[in-house]
Amino acid sequence: MILLAARSSHLRVRSGHEHRVTFVELFFDLVFVFAVTQLAHALLHHLTLLGVAQAVVILIAIWWAWVNAAWITNWVDPAKPAARLLLFGLMGAGLVLAAAIPKAFEDRALAFALAYVAMHLARDGFMLWATFRHDRGNFRNFLRIGSWHLAVAPLWIGGCFLPGVERLELWALAVAIESIAPMVGYWVPVLRQSRTADWVVEGGHMAERCGLFIIIALGESVLITGATFAELPWIPINAAAFTVAFVSSVGLWAVYFNIGAERGSHLIMTSGDPGRMARSGYTYMHIPIVAGIIVCAVGDEMVLHHPDGHVGTPALAAIVGGPALYLVGNTLFKGLSAPHFPLSHLVGLGLLALVAGLLLFVPPVAHMATPLLLLATTTAILIVVAVWEWLSLRQRVIP
Repeated sequence: MILLAARSSHLRVRSGHEHRVTFVELFFDLVFVFAVTQLAHALLHHLTLLGVAQAVVILIAIWWAWVNAAWITNWVDPAKPAARLLLFGLMGAGLVLAAAIPKAFEDRALAFALAYVAMHLARDGFMLWATFRHDRGNFRNFLRIGSWHLAVAPLWIGGCFLPGVERLELWALAVAIESIAPMVGYWVPVLRQSRTADWVVEGGHMAERCGLFIIIALGESVLITGATFAELPWIPINAAAFTVAFVSSVGLWAVYFNIGAERGSHLIMTSGDPGRMARSGYTYMHIPIVAGIIVCAVGDEMVLHHPDGHVGTPALAAIVGGPALYLVGNTLFKGLSAPHFPLSHLVGLGLLALVAGLLLFVPPVAHMATPLLLLATTTAILIVVAVWEWLSLRQRVIP
């Protein structure tokens, strides 16, 4: 092993100063713009319980593909040629992964699974090579991580040869195992488990990476809105739907970036255990935030196509469910850096629940409601949440 290990260090030099996200990392993230767009379109065309379940599995897989790379570049210096080659290789596999998403449960399952497994194993193998001589603690950490990924790989590959529902069940088991693994410190016999206190994390870099991923997801929502509107007749009702969808994206941005992003960044940078914060706040709690943005994008496109139609169950689930998911994720994330969950977010969730209840159980309201009116209502709730939080915290020092 020692003969194959990297002789020179490829790890970041911890100088005490915050490391900014590099251009090559941003270039890598472009693949996930495509992946998020593919997933949103797939969900839009399969907005059933089965389609939602498939989208959840694919979303979690996409997230692990991205966030694991974010962890890697938190430890490895992206300016090193070998690290850049790794990122370019991961980009290529990620592009295949994203291209296969619409038919991942049809005839492109093997391409999706092989690309996903290859991304995991390439990252793990690179880190074993890079850390053996230079960071024995992280070397042991990646022995554990690689063991888990190797153990799960047969589930991904084996699922390709099963029918749709059985494939979904096996892949759901795979993402569940991968999601549990960090919680148990990637425990394996003999090596035992990793402790978050032992993870050397550059907090500002991790916070910026995740914030930029949220920008990517929001950008996908804006792209869908603009592209859909460009193909529609430019009549008043379509223009109104376009305007409300855009304001909704602004509301989503304000809820995350107005307070939470800066406060979360400060918390992880000053935390005595930044590894725990990175695992809880940025690895797990950002999943519902990203999911909410994707579902909001689906709801926006439905409204743009049928602004004055009937609010069916799929439209209700997308237009109300997207903001609800987003607020749940933000509530959990911001709760890490505050003594309690933000009241504005809890009230926003209550208002969304009230809107859903009125549409489901009060027939006159359901009869009068249109997709455009519903989107305007949920957008107003997002704006109220963002403004309320800003007014309540603007005179405080963050955090």
